[in-house]
Amino acid sequence: MKILALFFAFTTLGFAALPKVGPDYYRPDLPPLASYRDAGGWKTADPADALPRGAWWNLFGDPVLDGLETRALAANQDLRAAAARVEQARAAAGIARGDYWPQLAAHGAVIREQTSQTTENVFPDPRTTTYRAPLTAAWELDLFGRVRRLNESARDVAAASEATFESVRLSLTADVAANYFALRATERELVLLDDTVRLRRRALELATARVRSGTAADLDAARAETELASTEAERATLANQRSALANALATLVGEPASGFVLAVVEHEPVLPHVPAGLPSELLERRPDIAAAERSLAAANARIGVAKAAFFPAISLTGSAGYASADIDRLTESDSRIWSIGPQLYLPIFQGGRNRANLARSRAAYDEAVAAFRQRVLVALREVQDALTASRLIGEEAAAQQRALESSRRAQRLAQIRYDAGYVSYLEVIDAQRTALATERATARLIGRQLATRVALIKALGGGWHAPQPGGSLAAR
Repeated sequence: MKILALFFAFTTLGFAALPKVGPDYYRPDLPPLASYRDAGGWKTADPADALPRGAWWNLFGDPVLDGLETRALAANQDLRAAAARVEQARAAAGIARGDYWPQLAAHGAVIREQTSQTTENVFPDPRTTTYRAPLTAAWELDLFGRVRRLNESARDVAAASEATFESVRLSLTADVAANYFALRATERELVLLDDTVRLRRRALELATARVRSGTAADLDAARAETELASTEAERATLANQRSALANALATLVGEPASGFVLAVVEHEPVLPHVPAGLPSELLERRPDIAAAERSLAAANARIGVAKAAFFPAISLTGSAGYASADIDRLTESDSRIWSIGPQLYLPIFQGGRNRANLARSRAAYDEAVAAFRQRVLVALREVQDALTASRLIGEEAAAQQRALESSRRAQRLAQIRYDAGYVSYLEVIDAQRTALATERATARLIGRQLATRVALIKALGGGWHAPQPGGSLAAR
């Protein structure tokens, strides 16, 4: 048995050295690309996913976010489904590998039959019982590479599935971070509105007291009451948005929305600094690009499978075992049976089926090439969008801070002028509205800055720290 296994192993290796029909895979050419704008010297790179990814969310220094990411990676159902698809693809690749080897099966049968008594060759006994216990074997000789191309395709499909899993993982962690920062920004606005509601109530009380004392008109009290009601309505709307974001986070971490509780935030997250002159290999970590390229390689291998259908297929088949009319004599030497012989399949006329199948495989490859190139272009666009947004939001933040300080000063001056009786309460209301709008815009801007960093990290495939010796990331 060991000698037979060695024979098949060496024969399989011999077939592997034979040429295969169909084209070998080469990565298609990409259009020449310029350096990134707003990147401080970044360069483009060939797509691959050799560099490691890690816990990039640690860059933000937020333990609450860290906990949410851990929960999401452990319990998100979409991620579990993607992992199951990886196992399916690996199993399919294992099925394809089985075609390299002979197929061996054992059979057992008891056959009771009756022969005709009106033919020329009449059996002495028309009713017979035959006991059979054979082994059957079949092995396709992979002379033209059909089996090898099938294995290439299955391996590439499995690799594409693994890359797709990493893409789902990256998208999941990015979605968790983006929703979390949006929720944090909403909570900042809620705090502002809560403070404003308290101020509006106090202002209404003061306006009502002034109206009663005759030092203010009824119009001031009506305006104060209107502003209070409007602010309370805005707060209710914002609270609903906060609830929706919390429910979205619950789904992402794989928990029921009704029982989801978010930990209390004690500090603000860190806004990671984007360094200049980063290495071009960072884009290589994008798993969606890797998935697209490996799907392309699988499509290329299927061209070889389709082309092999034009060539003869040779299989070795055989069987050996025992057959006897008496079960007590089944294992005797005289009961042995065997047969062996090659089978040749030569396609002569297929009605154009093979030619059409080859044309379909080539068209599928062309589609995969276009999808791969489009994926690269989309990736480069996403990186460029995130880089530009990071720069411009930084400029916006500086201008917004100046606007915030001016609105606060204008609000204080309007209140002083109103208390001194120089202006009507309308000027105070306008100043308060402007200050509140500026405060809320600042809170939203902080959330947008954090979300932009998340988008850049996602666009780069999971961070911008170069790998250290040994394959680990400097910051995970």
